[in-house]
Amino acid sequence: MEDRNGPVTGYPVPTHNGPSAAAYPYAAGPPPPNSYYNYQPNPYHHQQQYYQPQRASCLRCIFAFVVGICLIFGITTFIMWLVLRPQLPDFHVDSFSLSNLTFTNGSSRVFLISEIQLTARNPNSKLSLSYDHVETAVYYKLESLSKTVISPFSQETRKETSVVAKFAGDGDFVEKWVVDGVNGEIGKNANVGLNLRIVSWINLESKAWKSRNILKVFCANLAVGIPTNGKPGGLIGGPRPCRVGI
Repeated sequence: MEDRNGPVTGYPVPTHNGPSAAAYPYAAGPPPPNSYYNYQPNPYHHQQQYYQPQRASCLRCIFAFVVGICLIFGITTFIMWLVLRPQLPDFHVDSFSLSNLTFTNGSSRVFLISEIQLTARNPNSKLSLSYDHVETAVYYKLESLSKTVISPFSQETRKETSVVAKFAGDGDFVEKWVVDGVNGEIGKNANVGLNLRIVSWINLESKAWKSRNILKVFCANLAVGIPTNGKPGGLIGGPRPCRVGI
């Protein structure tokens, strides 16, 4: 007798794995098309993510290279400084003659003739010094009275050089307070306090090392006598040291 409850020939046998099995009478096939599964990533997005780490790595390499060069240069300079021990030169004023210091009536024009002798000493035992474009000026307080330029010169190690600066004030205008101050000091003490300033390029040199800097020399409170007999005035108190810096 034919079993009416058996499976029909030609149809798949249903499976009973759960209550939802009746809703899917056929074998599972590929999922239906869906925009989520068909998503294609943006190639430019991945390219940007690739280049960002590469760019950061290059920047780190460049920074490390620059830091390394600076460290090498600094260490080398420090070692050379320890070996050579560079020192700035010493300056002092030996003499200061001043004549014909006058101010024209009715104006603030100054006339003077002056000659200043200085000694420059190189204290270095391993470095020679050379000076160029040596500008000098005579000041009353902060007001310049006259300027001149000294010829370039050089110094070997442990040497002294005598330098002469000649000034000729040809009627430069100055402030009225300068005239009053100079005349007041001369009338009271028969001398006037002047300042000398020197600015120059200086080269410190050895066989393996060279440095170039701007040298600044300041000789302050130089009391210069102004005698009443018409003779040139001179430096009072003997040679005076100067401050030196760069």
